[in-house]
Amino acid sequence: MFNAIIMPIAKVLGYIFNLLFEALSFLHIGNVAVAIVLFTIIVKLCMLPLSIKQQKLTKLNAVMSPEIKAINAKYKDKRNDQNAMMKMQEETKAVYEKYGVSQMGGCVQMLIQMPILLALYQVFRFIPLYISQLKNLFIAFLKDNGGIMAVDGYADTMKQFGENIDWTNVDTAITEINKFSADKWEALRNAFPAFSDTIANSHASLEHMNTFLGINMSQEPGFGFTLAILIPILAGVTQFISVKVAQAGQNTEVDDDNPMAASMKMTMYIMPLMSAFIAISVPAGLGLYWIATAVVQTIITVFINRYYDKLGADEIVKRNVEKRNRSEEHTSELQSHH
Repeated sequence: MFNAIIMPIAKVLGYIFNLLFEALSFLHIGNVAVAIVLFTIIVKLCMLPLSIKQQKLTKLNAVMSPEIKAINAKYKDKRNDQNAMMKMQEETKAVYEKYGVSQMGGCVQMLIQMPILLALYQVFRFIPLYISQLKNLFIAFLKDNGGIMAVDGYADTMKQFGENIDWTNVDTAITEINKFSADKWEALRNAFPAFSDTIANSHASLEHMNTFLGINMSQEPGFGFTLAILIPILAGVTQFISVKVAQAGQNTEVDDDNPMAASMKMTMYIMPLMSAFIAISVPAGLGLYWIATAVVQTIITVFINRYYDKLGADEIVKRNVEKRNRSEEHTSELQSHH
């Protein structure tokens, strides 16, 4: 089910990402890191209408919150009374209708955005499989003119680079070799001396395309004190700021007795720490994608919040109710024609 939904989206995004890389190469800036940042900005801008709706819902939920909280308190001791629970649902529904908000609105926004974000994650996790220039550099020594894959005992020779890897699968081989350190590339040349020059040339080109500010986007940062450690650190810091800014825009007081508020507070600290930890053991390019996403989302959130704060809660509610009424009138007209 996951692959059936995500992979076709990833294929389309990968195709567009490849076109962007080709355009950058034409301008002599064919660099993976630059392409990741630009493509992340483009995708986030395309998803801007969804972000605006999401932020508007957040503002409206903040306005509705006291009324919803009062209803929950009213029926707090009647959880086992079915009639009371039905009345609670009716009163809650009335509050949502009063503000022109769908109870499923937030979920719908997330359901639309999530497959796109997961597909983007898939593309940046397996970059050489989507960028034809990179893939061709691997094909040059893996398959072209026989290639190392045609050498007798190829699979056994490659076991020194990983026992449980299917080296006979081209895509798997490309993905794994793309993560190689300089030492492993040297070992690969020594393992297949007949293809030494081709491997060296491909490695040099890949190094040029993958490296940005001294960090190789194809390699895992690891726990060492190298420049690459900045990627997981920035991944955690930027996500923390992004979540902090998003929550600050809600203009709601933190209620420590509210399990939801406590959960949100915990998420603000746990999610950035998880991102930082995961970014240590995945290609730096993926960590850069998380950084770019968090930074762009923070900027977008700040501007949307400023707009809605200037508009004011009453005007937001008024416009939302008017929009809901127009939508209902349009639906009624369509039904009457049928």
